[in-house]
Parts: sequence; C-alpha cells; structure tokens
Amino acid sequence: MSVDRDQVLRRAAAQLTRKGSSTMDEVARAARISRATLHRHFAGRDALIRALEELGIQECEAAMDAARLGEDSAQDALRRLIKEIEPAAGLLAFLVTENQLFEGDAQHEGWARLDVRIAELFRRGQESGEFRIDLSAAWLTEALYGLVGSGAWAVLDGRVAAKDISYMIAELLIGGAQRRVES
Repeated sequence: MSVDRDQVLRRAAAQLTRKGSSTMDEVARAARISRATLHRHFAGRDALIRALEELGIQECEAAMDAARLGEDSAQDALRRLIKEIEPAAGLLAFLVTENQLFEGDAQHEGWARLDVRIAELFRRGQESGEFRIDLSAAWLTEALYGLVGSGAWAVLDGRVAAKDISYMIAELLIGGAQRRVES
C-alpha cells in the first residue's frame, strides 16, 4: 500500500495542532499509518516539523497568490488574505509555537518571503492612507500571524465558531491598523 505523503502531513499537522506535544506514535496513529512507516518518511520529529514548515510556507504563499494582494484597496486585499489563509491557520499556529526548531537558510528564506509580501501589503495601505503609519509594517505582519494563530486555537478549543474567525480577525486587525482622521 502506498502512502500519500501529503495526506500524512495534513493528518500530522491536525494532530500536532490539537496537541503540540504529541509523540511520534500519536502522530502515526492520527495519520493512520504505523510508526515504522512514519519513520520511513520522516526520520524523526525534527524532519516531520521541517516538512510541516515547508507545507505551511507553501500554503501561505498559495493563499497570498489567491488573495491577489496587489489588487483593490489594501483593506480588501487583507480581508481576502485572511479568508484564504484560514484553512492553514491551525498549521500556522503550531508552527509559530515551534519556531525554535526552524534553523537553516531554507527555512528562514521561506518565512522571509512571506514576511516581505505581507509587509508590502501593509506598506501599501500606509502609503494610501488606509493604515496607520505609527505602527510598522513588520509589527502589523506579526500581529496578523498572531491573530491567525490565536484564532485557530480559539476555534480548536470551541471558544469561537469556525465560520466567524476570518471576520473576527479582519475586524480586529483592520480596526486597530486603520488610520483615523483627527477631527
């Protein structure tokens, strides 16, 4: 029987999102494969985490492409990005908490690509007068990651309905980042 590596990664991501301290045995059970099969695909937890990181970066880049970040207002593009990135929110939440494992140029380059694209969106919004200029684009980028991750945990814990999370993240982030005209 052949094993679909992508499906194994998605099931591992779901398990690790629910319980970050899962053992490789628990991950294998969640992936519906034996521990030996899991080990053949991923030599250990570090290799699994690296593969999950690559998947997370790929999913974020695909969400950014689908969100068409350069079109319409920065606020509209940000709302689309949040909606597009939502399916990967749980994986991102896990990866953000495991970021101490991310070492090496390839990992840093992937996250840097994501950071640049998101920060460009916020800078565009600042230049157009949509977003505050007293909050750096880098800080707004980190706030987005944090809200997406927190939203994923809230949905997982049943504190927030999954259908509401994109709206809630967008409203909180845009509301805080929005430039206000002094009267």
